[in-house]
Amino acid sequence: MEKIRISVGEAVVRFLDNQYVSFDGVEQKFVEGVFAVFGHGCVLGIGEALAMTDHSLKVYQGKNEQGMAHVAMSYAKQNNRRKIMPCISSIGPGAANMITTAACATVNNVPLLLFPGDTYATRRPDPVLQQLEQPYDLNVTTNDAYKAVTRYFDRISRPEMLESALNNAMRVLTDTAHTGAVCIAMPQDVQGEVYDFPARMFNKRVHRITRPVAVQEEIDEVVEAIKNSRYPLVVVGGGARYSEAGEAILDFCQKFNVPFAETQAGKSTLACTNPYYLGGLGVTGNGCANRVALKADCIIGLGTRFSDFTTSSRTLFNENAKVVTVNTSTFHGSKLYAVKATGDVKATLTAITTALDGYKSSYVNEYKEAQKAWGKEMQRLTSIKYSDSLVPEVTNMTSTTLKDFNKATGAALAQTTALGIIREMIPKDAIVVGASGSLPGCMQRMWETESLYTYNMEYGYSCMGYEIAGALGSKLAEPQREVYAMVGDGSYLMLHSEMVTAVQEGKKINVMLFDNGGFGCINNLQMGKGIKSLATEFRYGAKADTPFVPIDFAMNARAYGLKTYTAKTEEELRVALAESLKDEVSTLIDIKVLPKTMTDGYDGGWWQCGVTHNPKTEKQKEALDDLLTHIN
Repeated sequence: MEKIRISVGEAVVRFLDNQYVSFDGVEQKFVEGVFAVFGHGCVLGIGEALAMTDHSLKVYQGKNEQGMAHVAMSYAKQNNRRKIMPCISSIGPGAANMITTAACATVNNVPLLLFPGDTYATRRPDPVLQQLEQPYDLNVTTNDAYKAVTRYFDRISRPEMLESALNNAMRVLTDTAHTGAVCIAMPQDVQGEVYDFPARMFNKRVHRITRPVAVQEEIDEVVEAIKNSRYPLVVVGGGARYSEAGEAILDFCQKFNVPFAETQAGKSTLACTNPYYLGGLGVTGNGCANRVALKADCIIGLGTRFSDFTTSSRTLFNENAKVVTVNTSTFHGSKLYAVKATGDVKATLTAITTALDGYKSSYVNEYKEAQKAWGKEMQRLTSIKYSDSLVPEVTNMTSTTLKDFNKATGAALAQTTALGIIREMIPKDAIVVGASGSLPGCMQRMWETESLYTYNMEYGYSCMGYEIAGALGSKLAEPQREVYAMVGDGSYLMLHSEMVTAVQEGKKINVMLFDNGGFGCINNLQMGKGIKSLATEFRYGAKADTPFVPIDFAMNARAYGLKTYTAKTEEELRVALAESLKDEVSTLIDIKVLPKTMTDGYDGGWWQCGVTHNPKTEKQKEALDDLLTHIN
């Protein structure tokens, strides 16, 4: 057997440089670049190999390990999981910083490959700088925390282990049913060791992402369940997007007169312009999709994991409704006592469509009426004006809160109105990225996607800090499109460091920063359950009876090299959007929006959360009664 004597670090680089995937006959490179924040646990190992050896990988300099991993995750998602961007960090805090994103990727079934540095395999200099020691087990390091949040974990304590570890990493990363985060921990001494690796390890390897079709028995069961229904509803999940099943879903809906709703991950799998489109479903769903879901007697889940936000904590669907699923994962496909067909969404749904020939739903005008009613509500949401009369229209609001924020910032713009203006003015094929706060709810209800794969919402983990890094990841994946990060002020303050990377790489992203004076979404939850506002608004001392802290986010971003704007009114926002489209550098619009002017829940959008069973106020009693009514 031919051998090549190289270092472990160089072996990793050579291996990654020769990985390809093939999907529907289209072959492409799986790894074109890597992200790194170099420290003493990686700069002299894998870092040396990246700097000193021949390879075609582009190296990007991250600014925060969690941030760069979010970039990589978004990059993989925007590429519909056909490309990845491995991330390299030092030991200790650098490694720990990526754990959050590992969990994020695993929850969302998005491939993410991480190479955190690790302590010395020999233990000779222990304890080294940034090493975590556990007296009960000296094998434990910071990286053991990854075991809870990854689909595959390995630690390379000897060079001989690398070949099997990397092969297993590729197995998981290209597995449509079980993909997620992969962590290969790299002790810093082992990275520099040399070994006679088999030459075949560095040959070009093509991983085929296939379309398995469910077995006939499962297809027959699903067909029977749908045939016995009168009002079926299709739920389009993330698995449908990654399967690129939009045309197959539309064909199914047209043939059988079946409307479809979307999860956050499934949004933009199909265009919003076809007559069967209902929009977002569940807790953050709109009045249209939820209204139809409450009536449906058969729920057809396509590539969805049925999170609590999709099912409204399992209260949205009629208890007598039959649930059928198409999913490559038997784990997700078996939920809600479903009749399951285990397979690729596009291929399996095509087989179901053929077998279902002759069926027709009993819908007449039901979903069309729901669509019309939602259209009127959209007009209301996008035309809310600032005035004292606004106060009764929104929840948990007092005229004092409204005036306090207006006085501190000059804000005179409702969040829903701002979203309507942005949707109207930015290109129809622009990509929007989001993750947390009230914006995902507003956007699942209000954001209409006319172009495919233009909605990159991380809402499985709802990780604050994904938004701006995710925008850069989407831009790296599709540099020809405008990309917009939809981010609240709270999330911006948590993590915005990769704006500097965007400037450094000359990749234009547009940051839409919604400043509503704090963690508005959680303040809603807090006050809505009868708790006084505490530490959820950005006021002096974090108390609700003090003034708001005015923050000039535009000035902050300008210091990083972005072109910035501030918008406090509708007209200022329109001008800023028009001007920013002309800019060639990254931009930030500091949008001052009035607190509590986000969308609220619609029929069927109930969410179970912890409330006190020892209420002290009338509002707390109402919250407890509401919980008991829904779960009993």
